[in-house]
Amino acid sequence: MIEQTLTVVSVKGTTATLKPQAKKACEGCNGKCGSQIFAKLFGDKEALFDFDFQQQLEPGQQVLFGLDDSHVVKSSFLTYLLPLLFAIATAIFAAEVLFLPEGWQIILAFSAGFAGYLCAKFYLKAVKHHIEVIKIYPISSSPAQIDGD
Repeated sequence: MIEQTLTVVSVKGTTATLKPQAKKACEGCNGKCGSQIFAKLFGDKEALFDFDFQQQLEPGQQVLFGLDDSHVVKSSFLTYLLPLLFAIATAIFAAEVLFLPEGWQIILAFSAGFAGYLCAKFYLKAVKHHIEVIKIYPISSSPAQIDGD
């Protein structure tokens, strides 16, 4: 189970708009690794998440969610390896079967990689993750004070 604490930004009835807590990338390499670079490039986007609760919440309140991690390996495979496998297989096919020049092999490999990305994106839209509310923290105290984290 993957756990994440989110903060209530706004409330409309029993539906709350939630914002995940910002996490810094690892600072062990002083900003030279890929995680830090991507965090700097894409870190300004604010991800919001709507969720329907059984009870009324208030802005500023924090909620601990649990995500079923049974699909994580499959999702990771599709996201990272499917485009790569499409690109490699197409490049080998273009070189060994079609006997195309290297420039065409590269163009076809990039095209197949993009097609693999689109296939993965299409399939991942259909995956339903089981998200459950583990704990709703009172507005008066922070999660660290309650759980002792």
